[in-house]
Amino acid sequence: MTGAAGAALGAGAGTGAEAAAAAGAGAETAVGTAAAPRPEDARARQRRLRRPAFRGVWIATVLNRDWPSRAGLTAEAQRAELLAHLDTAVERRLNAVLLQVRPTADALWPSPYEPWAECLTGTQGRDPGWDPLGTAVTEAHARGLELHAWFNPYRVATHTDPGRLVADHPARLHPEWVVPYGGRLYYNPGLPEVRRFVQHAMLDALRRYDIDAVHWDDYFYPYPVAGEAFADDEAYARYGGDFPDKASWRRNNTDLLVSETAALIKEIKPRAAFGVSPFGVWRNVAKDPEGSDTRAGAGSYDDLYADTRKWIREGWIDYVLPQLYWHIGLPAADYAKLLPWWDAVVTGTGVDLYIGEALYKAGDPAQPAAWQDPKELSRHLELAATYAAVGGHCYFAVKEVAADPIGAMTGVVADHYPTRVLPAR
Repeated sequence: MTGAAGAALGAGAGTGAEAAAAAGAGAETAVGTAAAPRPEDARARQRRLRRPAFRGVWIATVLNRDWPSRAGLTAEAQRAELLAHLDTAVERRLNAVLLQVRPTADALWPSPYEPWAECLTGTQGRDPGWDPLGTAVTEAHARGLELHAWFNPYRVATHTDPGRLVADHPARLHPEWVVPYGGRLYYNPGLPEVRRFVQHAMLDALRRYDIDAVHWDDYFYPYPVAGEAFADDEAYARYGGDFPDKASWRRNNTDLLVSETAALIKEIKPRAAFGVSPFGVWRNVAKDPEGSDTRAGAGSYDDLYADTRKWIREGWIDYVLPQLYWHIGLPAADYAKLLPWWDAVVTGTGVDLYIGEALYKAGDPAQPAAWQDPKELSRHLELAATYAAVGGHCYFAVKEVAADPIGAMTGVVADHYPTRVLPAR
């Protein structure tokens, strides 16, 4: 969730402490034809307006960003840390936690598809001696918190050595599925067998546990790395014949992942929500007159091959949580300009809009002056309250919610969360 989004911007989205190079333009400038927003019927509108405000927090596990604090803790210590994070969410009057349960093609539950996560014991595949996801669901619900299970579909490893993966890891059994890129390993989104596998691997958790939502962040195709090409020519030659160019084919691959997963979620557990937290810029206006008035170094449509606006219009997702990780007034990506853009995109669709907030920037000396002001985030919520479609906010991440750098989170709670608000479940 803290990747650099171009030289002029701070962080983009993603996964805990990893940096995602989001600079550079995408390969395509053509605008796809999108369906008009679906009208929202009166009952759906009333249901949306009655829904309690969303107050969420991400808990990142990749590279032990938030939890566990380090790999190799005892089961008891891991559990104690997790419960402390849930208690912190309650103390801060939040009502949802978004727990990263599949950080690097491994799992925080006893999955038949993938090994136990390395972040737990320090050794991928080693049983931690307890069920972190099962415990998280039970303990979150006991505290009046929703539990959104956060998955990363295609990232395999934060390195490029398959030999470091457990011997029976699917990426080692199927090396033809894997692409090294930018110092990491990824599953190839262009292979139908990969798409089917990651869907089964992720949704196993939905079948086993009473999770409230399936949640994805902004990583689909990886952020561009200067001077390096994502090696999917062979897959494109095999499957891309019906598309005018590789970019269109890649976007269709991501569309299929989203639309098929949406259908599977409704089949497995109809009441579970499906939410995506995309990079905060869909397209810059210079590339598309329907894009936002921004000059970001990246956009989800062109660089991640993720047409997030289409997913909203098609109704494939239940909520969108764009990561608006920039301050009010930033020329290249102004929070105050992105907020109305997203408000307009969801209006009339029935898709809920929550806003991702960069709490981790508050008080960071490497950030611009705006982030040294404890009231910057509180002003975000004040501004968002003037837009009817905004249904809440989510904070990156739980470590900062607890540490409260420069009192920014205390200010948000004091100014905007006078009492607890229980979630809709």
